[in-house]
Amino acid sequence: MTYIVIDACIKCKYTDCVEVCPVDCFYEGENMLVIDPEECIDCGVCEPECPAEAIVPDTEDDKDGKWLKLNTEYAAKWPNITVRKDPPEDADEWSQVKDKLGPHFSEKPGTGD
Repeated sequence: MTYIVIDACIKCKYTDCVEVCPVDCFYEGENMLVIDPEECIDCGVCEPECPAEAIVPDTEDDKDGKWLKLNTEYAAKWPNITVRKDPPEDADEWSQVKDKLGPHFSEKPGTGD
């Protein structure tokens, strides 16, 4: 098992999780984070740190594994992030929005550390 980030992170991008990760397996996109499943040691310390509840075990992924695939793909493309940053000003509003992947996901990288 590994942990993955799902669409609840899109446009919220709280980074509380990155500071507690002992192996620095988070990567930053323009409007969300992902976890590299190959680097994740399955410790689970990041999961309770996410106010948007966007971090879940990969066993809770949908049937076709789209979130595991997305995390794997973008962890290889986006810069590593290990330091907490302020979330977007409207993060709390976006945390209430469901099904954000199609209309709101950005493939652009973030800035990393």
